[in-house]
Formats: sequence, C-alpha cells, structure tokens
Amino acid sequence: MWSADDVARASVRRQGEGLSVAQVGDKVAEAQRREQETWQQLRSPAGGRGPYDVDPADLAEQWVARHTEWRRIAALMDDEGWPVYSTEQDVQGSTWARERDAQREGALARRAAWQREQQDARDELKAQVWLPAEVSRRLRAIAARTDLQPEQVLAQLADRVRMDNNGALTVGTFTPR
Repeated sequence: MWSADDVARASVRRQGEGLSVAQVGDKVAEAQRREQETWQQLRSPAGGRGPYDVDPADLAEQWVARHTEWRRIAALMDDEGWPVYSTEQDVQGSTWARERDAQREGALARRAAWQREQQDARDELKAQVWLPAEVSRRLRAIAARTDLQPEQVLAQLADRVRMDNNGALTVGTFTPR
C-alpha cells in the first residue's frame, strides 16, 4: 500500500524524534553507507542469496528513500536552527503523515466495504424457478397490477414466509410494494 518513500518517511520520523543534530548526521551517514552496500549487493551475483533473504532491489530502494529523508531532516534542522528534531515542528513530515493516515483509513474503509459486499454476495440466493402455467399467469397479473417484476413479487413473498413449529410455511396477507 505504501511506497518505499512512505515507509522511509514514517520510520525516519519515528526514529528521529528527539535526536540531536549530530545524531541525525550519524543517521545520514549510516543511511548513505547502507544505500551503497545494498547497491553493491545488487550488482554482485545473486548466488549467495538464500530463499528467505530480502530482495536486494527492494532493500536498495528502501535505503535510498531513507537516505533522502534523513538528508531532508538534517537540512530542515540546519535551516531552522533546531538543536533537536521534533516531528511536531516538521510541517512537511506532518503533512505526509496525515496523508498516509488518510490513505490508510480510506484503504481500510474500502476493504471493509468489499468484505461486506462479499458477505452479502455469499448470503444472496439466486434461484431459477419453473412455475406451472396457471401460477405463472397469476404471478404476472399480480406483478402487472403492482408495477413490479415477477421476481420482485416473489422476493417480497419469500421475505414474509414464516415457518411454524411443525415445519409448515405460512405467509400472512400483504400488499406487494
């Protein structure tokens, strides 16, 4: 759901809270070193890569994004003269965090709606009913008088069916709508 940039921004923001200028400088240097290491690993033959190792291309992309974000924070602290990084003061980082949260909430809402649709689809019953000619004529006449389709009349009828203790089905009088 999130890009490497989004993941980097979130993790760097979390890790950076309360760090001094020197500590952020160390993080920039570490991210640069790790970025170079992953690019070297990416260029080397993949023979030593095990089945559970992280994809070097993905890892390189993540470290490039982290390095970029740590540099942004270092520059921000330098420009603003902050002795310590604070996520609350980081306007751009806070905007990105709110956007990620909104994106996540939207994705969760879409997922929940999709799950409800899937459940409704499982609960629905689509049936093809063959009725004798006389019953079919009566059903069509009722449907015509009520401005409904025959299927709609049957659905309303089925909605009102009740079963008593003996297993007998009953339908009280009703007017199709």
